[in-house]
Amino acid sequence: MRRETADISGKDHKKGLTIVRGGGDLATGTIHRLWAAGFPVLVLERADPAAIRRQVSVCEAIYEGEALIEGMRAVRIDRWEQAWPVIEADEIPVLADPKGGCIEKLKPMAVVDAILAKKNLGTKRDMAPLTIGLGPGFEAGVDTDHVIETKRGHDLGRIIRCGCAYPDTKIPGDIGGFTKERVLYAERAGTFQNIAKIGDLVEPGETVAQILGEDGKIHPVAAPIGGILRGLLRDGYTVTRGFKIADIDPRRGERENCFKISDKARCIAGSVLELCAAFSHGQVRGSDDGKTDHETHHLSGGRQQPTVRVE
Repeated sequence: MRRETADISGKDHKKGLTIVRGGGDLATGTIHRLWAAGFPVLVLERADPAAIRRQVSVCEAIYEGEALIEGMRAVRIDRWEQAWPVIEADEIPVLADPKGGCIEKLKPMAVVDAILAKKNLGTKRDMAPLTIGLGPGFEAGVDTDHVIETKRGHDLGRIIRCGCAYPDTKIPGDIGGFTKERVLYAERAGTFQNIAKIGDLVEPGETVAQILGEDGKIHPVAAPIGGILRGLLRDGYTVTRGFKIADIDPRRGERENCFKISDKARCIAGSVLELCAAFSHGQVRGSDDGKTDHETHHLSGGRQQPTVRVE
């Protein structure tokens, strides 16, 4: 049985169409939550997305034609006009449109920037009646209507109505006592080639991938720690030095997490759903009705440097 969905003809933005820019793992948490709540969703991606946690990223549909994540099916489309039949089938259309050219034509209720680029790649407040930015790079009330905090800690998922999220610390979140050690970056430019696969148990020093360098030589990529290979860049992707290529979870007994939307993604998604649901009922309520310490030191002008916390 198909769930009731909304008309995305652009005649009435209050019908609920939400356009999500970005289809990585954190974005997918938001997409899945909106879909589960009955909102029609269209995802905009680049033509060559570079997700690491590919098993839980709708952007994989750009390559494979479709992606199935926790009961939700995402389908690649070639034109924005193809979105409606996909939504009618209770599925998620994914379109390669990194600049968001179709947004003006579709006139959505909401635009969510979930690219997580740590900077604004073109989202503007006037793109839709409701605009939401995830993480650093946006100022609520200037770039978007609202910003959602994406840093792990007490404020994760907080709705910011004035100011910015915490800046990027470039320190990965602590999992099993490991932070920087669990994330792998390309040490040189070249073509990335998989040897292991997502979900594999790897040991310290084990070769999980290799890079065919611009010098024509093969350069192995070794696991710095042991654990479950939670994320791995797509085979054949062209990388530059410093490009994120893999993620290891040191908790060896939690292989199933490789194939599930994360707690962090679901927390962020709940805040996006809160805003979209409130707006669709004609009233937006943010969680920050009074100015908190978090909100105050993120206001534009005279921002204080927050205590550095791991993501």
